[in-house]
Amino acid sequence: MGCVLGLCSAAQLACGCGSAACSLCCSACPSCKNSTSSRIMYALMLLLGTITACITLAPGLQNALKKVPFCTNATGESLVPSSVIVDCSKAVGYLAVYRICFILTCFFVLFALMMLGVKSSRDPRAGIQNGFWGLKYLLVIGGIIGAFFIPEGSFGVTWMWFGIVGGFLFILIQLILIIDFAHSWAEAWVGNYEESESKGWYFALVGVTLFNYALSIAGVTLLFIFFTKSDGCDVNKFFISINLILCVIVSFLSILPAVQDKLPRSGVLQSSVVTLYVTYLTWSAVSNSPKECNPGFWGIFGGKSSGNDFDVIGLIIWMCCVLYSSIRSANSSSKITMSENMLTKDNGAVRGGGTDNLVENEDGYTPITGNDGGEGGGRKVWDNEEESVAYSWTFFHVMFALATLYIMMTLTNWYKPNSSIEGFNNNVASMWVKEISSWLCLVLYGWTLVAPVLLPDREF
Repeated sequence: MGCVLGLCSAAQLACGCGSAACSLCCSACPSCKNSTSSRIMYALMLLLGTITACITLAPGLQNALKKVPFCTNATGESLVPSSVIVDCSKAVGYLAVYRICFILTCFFVLFALMMLGVKSSRDPRAGIQNGFWGLKYLLVIGGIIGAFFIPEGSFGVTWMWFGIVGGFLFILIQLILIIDFAHSWAEAWVGNYEESESKGWYFALVGVTLFNYALSIAGVTLLFIFFTKSDGCDVNKFFISINLILCVIVSFLSILPAVQDKLPRSGVLQSSVVTLYVTYLTWSAVSNSPKECNPGFWGIFGGKSSGNDFDVIGLIIWMCCVLYSSIRSANSSSKITMSENMLTKDNGAVRGGGTDNLVENEDGYTPITGNDGGEGGGRKVWDNEEESVAYSWTFFHVMFALATLYIMMTLTNWYKPNSSIEGFNNNVASMWVKEISSWLCLVLYGWTLVAPVLLPDREF
């Protein structure tokens, strides 16, 4: 990141505090819609916050801080006055993740409240939403530094419950986005096959579907082997078995003649994606079960789990969903999955449309191409929300606030903080959160299949 910033001149850095969300290096950015660039910048902020939180979990960081002169219990002779010595142990570990995510959540909640009722970019608050990125990042950095001065007290336990509720709500949003992605993927590939009648698209459809089901079957088999016992672990057995049965049901449901008549492009490709995701959620649920039925991730491979292990697969899925929601446009499948509020709508705006993007001369109106509101250079980001917003600004920030809470719980393994030496204990609530999420995923996907059949008078 430092190398990238080093390539930017002082003039280019000025655009980071302007109204154009074109990142710090304005001239290096491709031309795009204002609604897209702003969402990408907020996603970048969330991603950088996540990376910072991951750094605080680095195993060697605690030992490295012992060499810093102004840290308590530092090795060697202290070269600074005792008045400036701080407890650096609070800057690492799970509670450090809590503090970082606390500030990010507050930031997004504040912007969600500020953007209530915005209908178009003509609103004076649009400049705050789409610009002043340098000030926003400084605000977040300052808040994170200040968060480490919050007394520990009951902060960890209280914020954990906020994290569990918020993380669960984000999982629901994540379910909708994944199902929307599955439908969009199938629509695109089936449409390409119908238009070109190419065997390549046909084999791609069959191959990906079989691959997803093969991974799901392998995953379920491993869950039975490592997370169940012949004389116990009944809860794990129930979770794995019921999810397997439900996945089979929705797979058959997707190819029923009545469903195919209403949704001709519905098929087992979507079902395979949902089945694979439900298999992951099942593993995530049973991995929070009691130790006697839970060997841990590294225990599956015969190793010993360390205290800082976290769900890497969950991080990848989270990142994909955040990026998907940031750049994806709503289409026909979004009506079925109810994801229109999360994705950018086509509000009919075109670049150069309207007189605000035109300059009047003797020949009429011509597009503005040579300036960017005084920021210099060509117009890289054009405003497509002058008539109406392309997405709900408030809901977007609410979603990112929930995403922050989800990432906080994922990095801390959904554990419960306590005052013991170990610091964190297994949290049974997280097991039920993940398992209920898997059931909701199957119910939601099943509804997208049967809704057009049960409600023939409605347009989907």
